[in-house]
Order: sequence, then C-alpha cells, then structure tokens
Amino acid sequence: MNEIDNISTKVANEIDTEEKKININLPAPLTAEQLMTIQSIKRLKNPFKMLSVKDVMQDLNICETIAYRTFKRADFPSINIGKSNQVMLVAYLIWKMRKRD
Repeated sequence: MNEIDNISTKVANEIDTEEKKININLPAPLTAEQLMTIQSIKRLKNPFKMLSVKDVMQDLNICETIAYRTFKRADFPSINIGKSNQVMLVAYLIWKMRKRD
C-alpha cells in the first residue's frame, strides 16, 4: 500500500498545473462572432465529447428520423462507424452556429 502512495504522490507532483498561454498571429482581426465562439469553446468542460443521435435529437427538438437524416447531410460533421452515428461536441456547436446565417 505504501508503494501505491509513493507512486500516486510522484504522479501528482509531475502534473503541471500552470496555465499555458499560446500566442497565434492571425492575418486579420477576428470578428465578434469568432471571438464569442472561441470564448464559448474555452468554457466547455470537454469539447471533444461525442454526442449521439439522441443527444442531437433532444437539442434540436426534432424526431429521430429527422435526426438520422441530419447525420447523413454532407455539411453535418458526423462520424459514422458502422451503425454508430456520433458527432464531436465542438464540431456540432460550430455547425449549429453556422446554420443560423
């Protein structure tokens, strides 16, 4: 048991908790919508979470048939592996924002 405590202490000490800042030089200034999108994505706990057809169905308040049709659209960022249809949360949110235009 003492070995496990030593290992967990060592791992805990190796974790870097400092916030890293990355500077990116962009050729043009960002629009207000782009800045809001970036800030929204930063606040997500896990932007890479995968959403299922039922999650999208509930969010868009549509029936299951329409949700499956949405996943088959060319502009929808879904990942279809066999019969499993999923979409990454961040890609879904960006798609949803673009559809408002």
